Amino acid sequence: MPWRVEPEWSPESWKQRIAAQQVLYPDRLAVDTAVEKLRSLPPLVTSGEVEKLKSLIADAQEGHRFLLQGGDCAEALADCRADVIASKLKILLQMSLVLVHGLRKPVIRVGRFAGQYAKPRSSLTETRDGLTLPSYFGDLVNRVDFEAEARKPDPHLMVRGYQHAAMTLNFIRSLIDGGFADLHHPEYWDLRFMEHASLPESLRAEYQTMTRQLSEALRFMELLGEKSVDDLTRVEFFTSHEGLNLLYESAQTRRVPRREGFYNLTTHLPWVGERTRSLTGAHVEYFRGIRNPIGVKIGAKTTPADLVALLDVLNPWDEPGRIVLIHRMGASGIAQALPPLLRAVRDAAPAPSAVSEPGRGRPAQGRRVLWVCDPMHGNSLTTADGIKTRDFSQMIEEIEQAFDLHRQAGTILGGVHFELTGEDVTECIGGAGGIREADLTTNYASPCDPRLNYHQALEMAFVIARKMGNGIA
Repeated sequence: MPWRVEPEWSPESWKQRIAAQQVLYPDRLAVDTAVEKLRSLPPLVTSGEVEKLKSLIADAQEGHRFLLQGGDCAEALADCRADVIASKLKILLQMSLVLVHGLRKPVIRVGRFAGQYAKPRSSLTETRDGLTLPSYFGDLVNRVDFEAEARKPDPHLMVRGYQHAAMTLNFIRSLIDGGFADLHHPEYWDLRFMEHASLPESLRAEYQTMTRQLSEALRFMELLGEKSVDDLTRVEFFTSHEGLNLLYESAQTRRVPRREGFYNLTTHLPWVGERTRSLTGAHVEYFRGIRNPIGVKIGAKTTPADLVALLDVLNPWDEPGRIVLIHRMGASGIAQALPPLLRAVRDAAPAPSAVSEPGRGRPAQGRRVLWVCDPMHGNSLTTADGIKTRDFSQMIEEIEQAFDLHRQAGTILGGVHFELTGEDVTECIGGAGGIREADLTTNYASPCDPRLNYHQALEMAFVIARKMGNGIA
């Protein structure tokens, strides 16, 4: 597909716009030094991988695949450890297997890892006991400890973030190449989920039946001998993070040989957040010029006109696989807020520059997007003790409503987006583990937003499989 960006764009043209969530670094020279260092380092991902993910997302837009995106709300540099990385990879693999089996379609696995080191904040500062300091914007910017030196933005953390992202990616790729995600070996991706005392016996039986059926199906395919089983048993993982710190993102944005345009090579799928998607802002200016598939978070206050205008700017060619719209409305607001947006995108006139794509054609109307449900960010609550949490039942309610609303509108809900961990944390209430408000302090490890733990995440996959698919046999 021909590619041009109009009007004139460069990886740094965003600097002419107002940047929401802008970090105020006290040492300008140190910022320039860190950015130059990042520019000199090799890319974390390749343009070929980016284009592969874009083609898979294009399939999902037509209902042929399903996207599973999940991981930490904010990665910590200190969590760049083998056990933590492997646990996150395992739970995403387990969830994807449940979805593949229940939905009867391939799953695109995208981790919120190897770069999710920056977090937007509702305020630039935080006050505790009369002391006001800069807010914690993630390990890419400053440190979580509530101390003046720790909260001072440090540009060298961008270089450290890159280094830890590189180590994380290297370990993930080594695990996959070493057979970690080989479906012949369910013992590799088994977690303590199956041993949890509070796990309902019915759910335990479902999971055991599913893994047995998958193993039997693989053996059957091997006996047929008509297709390479490696094609069936090897899985791919892609990376994603919020493109919040534009200094970091633009420093690794470059041209590559034999391809048109610029690629952000810090990650496969960057996304622009609810707080930073202003049409006239720096983030949309940056995102409109990169060739990656891009995610866009949209909340209950998004208007149909603003959403279509945003698509005009970010995808004027209506390129397949380019746009992932991640709606986060909340269980109480989705029924009113989502349908107008679905209709607006479904019924919009073709993008001004839309062209035919081999094998896909040019739509008569509507825009090519992948609709994804994020049931977490719209369902946050604070307990009487001041602890931020999320209710598992509300997340389930939002997902179930989302499937129904898409079905009624004639659109496709093609993915889900979660903040989760493979660890035994107690940050969200409800689910198979029976976590109550009184249990939250047992192991609340997140510095920002509450995440699903391993058994809540897998239970969520079963709920989706039942709702969207034909159930688990």
